[in-house]
Amino acid sequence: MAALKLVFCGTPAFAVPTLEALLAAGHRIALAVSQPDRPVGRDRQLTAPPVKQTALAAGLAVTQPDKIRNNTELRAQLETIAPDAIVVVAYGRIIPPWMLALPRLGCVNLHASLLPRYRGAAPIQWAVAGGETETGNTTMLLEEGLDTGPILLQQVMPIAPGQTAADLFDVLARSGAPLMVKTLAGLSDGSIQPRPQDDAKATLAPLLDREDGRMDFALHTAVELKNRWRGFQPWPGAFTAMEGRKLIVHRLDVGNPSGAGLPAPGEPGQIRIEDRRLFVACARSTWLELVELQLEGKKRLGAAEFLRGMPLRDDARLG
Repeated sequence: MAALKLVFCGTPAFAVPTLEALLAAGHRIALAVSQPDRPVGRDRQLTAPPVKQTALAAGLAVTQPDKIRNNTELRAQLETIAPDAIVVVAYGRIIPPWMLALPRLGCVNLHASLLPRYRGAAPIQWAVAGGETETGNTTMLLEEGLDTGPILLQQVMPIAPGQTAADLFDVLARSGAPLMVKTLAGLSDGSIQPRPQDDAKATLAPLLDREDGRMDFALHTAVELKNRWRGFQPWPGAFTAMEGRKLIVHRLDVGNPSGAGLPAPGEPGQIRIEDRRLFVACARSTWLELVELQLEGKKRLGAAEFLRGMPLRDDARLG
């Protein structure tokens, strides 16, 4: 295919494989647009986002505007470039109407879900948390709605029972890169025809909040809580309260406290200790085993060691 003149908008590591694939395919990236440098780590050192680092290493021009909606300087810069397409991958900002209308092939987005399912900022996390057995990538033309634009191409990928959202990030990022290259080729030669989304099948994947990691044993079954733990890795994870202190659950599994048949139902949040293993009752008479825990201000410990350091009665409760 003929090389295209592109503007690339992206910020985190998820966007890097697509940027690299576009360069490898021979496209000309006239400008990389990324969010500003942010403080990172305990020392709060100002750090460039991964897309900026990759772009600079490739000798690309980079800009990092604080805002883009009414940014006359950025608008003039993009109008001067006159890109064939603007590629958007996890940029983290809403693309304004003037920018959507600028390129002849449109603003093309890579979204890590099978749209119209999981529209929003955290599609990978919510797909795993929802217990889905498959997910994928969608390339689409952006419009003013939240991930509502017409679909270009899709690829389906399985979610293994033990996979976390953190595991899937790299898989989807790398598989989405060639999908974007193929999408641009199809848009350029007219072989891809955009198709509208079915809004009736849409679901939302909003930005995660710290409270999403709070375990509600009365609301969710053991399987649902395990799926949420898988989906909310690495953040906000899973946590509850023990005797008024925050208890982080680093590893868990669905399991009953009695090897011989099902135990008597427990009140949600009730714990049961058996053979130095720690179980907690969840909704609909299900049980969750807490395998690795960390009490606020303490070390991360396996359940047996945790119980040695903090004896608990069988009628103790979490939450």
